[in-house]
Amino acid sequence: MANPVVYFEVGGRDSEGLSEFYSDLFGWNINEMGAASAAGSPYRFIEGEEGGIPGGIIETNENMPPNYVMFYVQADDLQATLDKVVSLGGQAVVPPTDIPGGMGQIAVFMDPENNVIGLHKWSGEAPDQG
Repeated sequence: MANPVVYFEVGGRDSEGLSEFYSDLFGWNINEMGAASAAGSPYRFIEGEEGGIPGGIIETNENMPPNYVMFYVQADDLQATLDKVVSLGGQAVVPPTDIPGGMGQIAVFMDPENNVIGLHKWSGEAPDQG
């Protein structure tokens, strides 16, 4: 796959409660990272295990939707991908933005049906995901 899904996030107002829920439900190993999200909200990292991809649980704030689920697609050039999104009838929502902690950059777009999708570019070599 040329542009694989490489990361996912689940967001809500109670990130601690969501972490407990998904840890209990699926046995996911979830580690608190503090205020490490691009929005400055509490963030928890979900380890990618047994061939799965890593993810995160983010605590949403008043400037964000109260809850959401997002997946991120790997892209080598975030701005070029956003430009292509627009040319195909979608909308750029968040420009290329650095992720705290050296985890690369993200960008976000809406497709023509208003689905919100993330893009991700590693700052260096992508870590082993499984």
